[in-house]
Amino acid sequence: MTDIGQMFQQMQNKILAEQEKLNQTEITGSAGGGLVEVTITGKNIVKRVKIDPSLIVADETAILEDLLVAAVNDALRKTEAEMAKGVADLLPPGMKLPF
Repeated sequence: MTDIGQMFQQMQNKILAEQEKLNQTEITGSAGGGLVEVTITGKNIVKRVKIDPSLIVADETAILEDLLVAAVNDALRKTEAEMAKGVADLLPPGMKLPF
């Protein structure tokens, strides 16, 4: 029984370490061929937004808004993929999600 408890504790420690690593990771999503970039943390907190100056045109704000949304969504998708990869790496060999 203690072996199972120790295995559980080790897995829990690995999960906590992976969460902390992901929380400190910054992931950048982009849109418009890199004209708009958004960097977020593993906690989905936006850290930076980079907009190419050529996009800043008063009459074309809708384009910029669409690209900004696309870049944020790209960064969020990449964060989810990193999280899934990190969880999969913690599973015992041969075990896959969902259980």
